[in-house]
Amino acid sequence: MSAEANGAPVAQPASFSFSPANLAKARAHIAKYPAGRQASAVLPLLDLAQRQSGNWLPRAAMDTVADMLEMARMRIYEVATFYSMFNLRPVGKHFFQICTTTPCWLRGSDDVVAACHRKLGIGIGETTADGKFSLAEVESTEALIDALARGDAPPPGSALKRQGSAPLTGPKTLHGVPSAGDPNAA
Repeated sequence: MSAEANGAPVAQPASFSFSPANLAKARAHIAKYPAGRQASAVLPLLDLAQRQSGNWLPRAAMDTVADMLEMARMRIYEVATFYSMFNLRPVGKHFFQICTTTPCWLRGSDDVVAACHRKLGIGIGETTADGKFSLAEVESTEALIDALARGDAPPPGSALKRQGSAPLTGPKTLHGVPSAGDPNAA
């Protein structure tokens, strides 16, 4: 597994070990699970490793987590590559994650990406030459981020209180039960 930034190979550290404080946290996470189920701690351990490594997850850190959890290293790589929360290469101090799914695109996410490109000279998956700014493409996290910032539990459903895929102004069909004399009644 090679991580590349702006097309250039990323220098991977030769080794990784948790700091004493993070090792204690890792052990506390593992202890939450019954014997034989320690692999369930994979996400919090990878998160600890990434935070300790400056917001990216080197291969040596993934290998350390695999060894601690007695998991095949490939399983750890699968988890780390599946979740967009894990960065497999260094990211800038200012890390912009922009949702480009259809609903966000309809609300102008492509304009945000274009503005970042104009101002910073980088596209999605790139970091500025000075290493200060990175841009990544993600699924929308608006509702979760807003709720967590307030200290609330994330609300179910749309952050804008939309019903399903109805327009922002509300549903336009099925406003009532058709009357018996309605030619469109079934």
